[in-house]
Amino acid sequence: MRLVLFDCDGTLVDSAHLIHEVMARTFADFGFERVGLEATKGIIGLTLDIAIARLQGKAHVDDEALAMTAHYKKIFMGVRGEPGYQEPLFPGIETLIRRLERQDDMIIGAVTGKSRRGLDAIRLAHGFEKTFFVSRTADDCPSKPHPAMVAECCAETGIDAARTVVIGDAIYDMQMAKAAGAQAVGVAWGYASVPELVEAGADHILREPAELLEWLELSDA
Repeated sequence: MRLVLFDCDGTLVDSAHLIHEVMARTFADFGFERVGLEATKGIIGLTLDIAIARLQGKAHVDDEALAMTAHYKKIFMGVRGEPGYQEPLFPGIETLIRRLERQDDMIIGAVTGKSRRGLDAIRLAHGFEKTFFVSRTADDCPSKPHPAMVAECCAETGIDAARTVVIGDAIYDMQMAKAAGAQAVGVAWGYASVPELVEAGADHILREPAELLEWLELSDA
C-alpha cells in the first residue's frame, strides 16, 4: 500500500483569488494597506495566523495577528459566496482523483493549511466527501513545514513514511514531506515556481495531473 497525500490550495483547487481578497479586506479593515496578490500567494499553505504575521513582517504571532486571523475567518464564507470567488478544481484534477480512487493499492489523504471547515467545504463542493480516507488541517497540527500532518496520517493508516507521497505546490509542502521522511512531488500549476520547489527538496515535478499515476508506477518499480 502507498499513501498519497494532497495539499489543497494551489494543488487541488485554484483558491488564490479568494484567499487574496479575504486577506486584502482583512488588512484594510485593520487600517493597513491591502496586500498584493503575489505576497498572498507566497504564504498560501501556512497556517493562517502564521501567514498573517509573516505578511506583516513579524517573526512571531502576536495579539494583533490573532485578531486579524479571527476576522479573516469571520468574513471568509461571505466573500466565498460572492460571484467570482469560488474555488474551482485545476484542470485534470477530478480525473486524476477518480482514477486514484480505483487503485486498490493506494490510500488518498489531504494535508492542508485550511481549517477543517474549509477542507470540508471543498470536499462537498466537488463531490469528494468520501475521497480522503485520512486528513489533517490547520485545526489539527502545527503549520507546515512541521512534519506532524504527514506523520499523523502515516500513523493513522499504518503506512510508513517511506511509502508515502506528498503532492503540493508550495515550498512548505516539499519541506514538510522531506522532514517526515516522505517523497515530495511538486506541481507546476500552483503558486510557487518550479525552481523554488526543486530547491525546497522536490523529488519530482508534475507538469499536469495525469503524470502522477505514471510516476507512481515508475517510482515503485
